[in-house]
Amino acid sequence: MTLELSRVIVFAADLKTLAAFYRDVLGLPEKPTPDDPRTWLEFHTGACSIALHNGGSSEQGGRPPKIVFYAADVEATRAALNARGAAFGRVIKIELFEFCNGTDPEGNALSLSSRL
Repeated sequence: MTLELSRVIVFAADLKTLAAFYRDVLGLPEKPTPDDPRTWLEFHTGACSIALHNGGSSEQGGRPPKIVFYAADVEATRAALNARGAAFGRVIKIELFEFCNGTDPEGNALSLSSRL
């Protein structure tokens, strides 16, 4: 099993403003996705992407980013990592992909996702 970093999710309180910053100020090209652009936008950054997900907080500090690793078989990867001491939760299956969430020992958000 090899984990590849696929994206970092940044939770946005104001998706339009944050998208304008990554697109217009940083010059990152948008990555086409089948998602609703009112809730999810991705930007090419090389080997992985930055995904903006509406769901941040307007309070100072907001929600920290989530590191997402690609896994073709989320269930099997989850089981293997949990057997090695990780603590990933249940696998959630939605129309476009499946994923599960966990944290590292310091509480940083992690995810395994079949989403490319």
